[in-house]
Amino acid sequence: MVPAVVTFDLFSALIDSRKGGSAVFQALADERGWPVDGAAVYGRWDALNKEAQRQCADWVPFAELSRGALADAYRDLGIDGDPSSDTERVLGSVSQWPLWPDVAEGLPRISREYPVGILSNVDDNILWRTRAAAFVDAGRVFTSQRLGAYKPAPEIYHRAQQRLSPLIHVATSPRDVQGAAAAGLTFVHLQRDGHHLDPRGPLPRHQAADLDDVATRLREIAQG
Repeated sequence: MVPAVVTFDLFSALIDSRKGGSAVFQALADERGWPVDGAAVYGRWDALNKEAQRQCADWVPFAELSRGALADAYRDLGIDGDPSSDTERVLGSVSQWPLWPDVAEGLPRISREYPVGILSNVDDNILWRTRAAAFVDAGRVFTSQRLGAYKPAPEIYHRAQQRLSPLIHVATSPRDVQGAAAAGLTFVHLQRDGHHLDPRGPLPRHQAADLDDVATRLREIAQG
């Protein structure tokens, strides 16, 4: 199967969101003397944010879900903060969140063989602030805002396929792997530090250690 587009997850496959987000929360922790470090705050917020997306039956903006998740994270951790202004600060910082080391050179190499896009659980304005946005064409960007659904619901994958097909997705996070598998999508699991698949979940047919490895898997899929 030769894909019409190869989509990548934004905040796990292309961007090290844990590193970038933790740094912003660490700055807040230092300013306010929180008893927990930035990585702990990010971890709790991220988990609650993903759960909110999982339960979101009727689409609402990513930023709105993020504010609610941050309010709950502050409550759970017993720390003071303004969820509204702090969410704006965190999401406003995504332009500084680092790409994974192989992206700047590896993604252009893949794009010389296949059209490259992004399939992500974010609002459009957040995606376009990231460093990954420079590597893709607007016509191959699929966000939860545009598709009206959140991963891991199969609908987001089906709606992306309705716009460009055949589509191959590169997933890193466990929920993205689970969602792509449930949707019957052809996908490659790109392994990244800190992201571990649920051993009870589906085993990916195609796995890759880095973007050069992704290119190899894509050629194998294209050759049938």
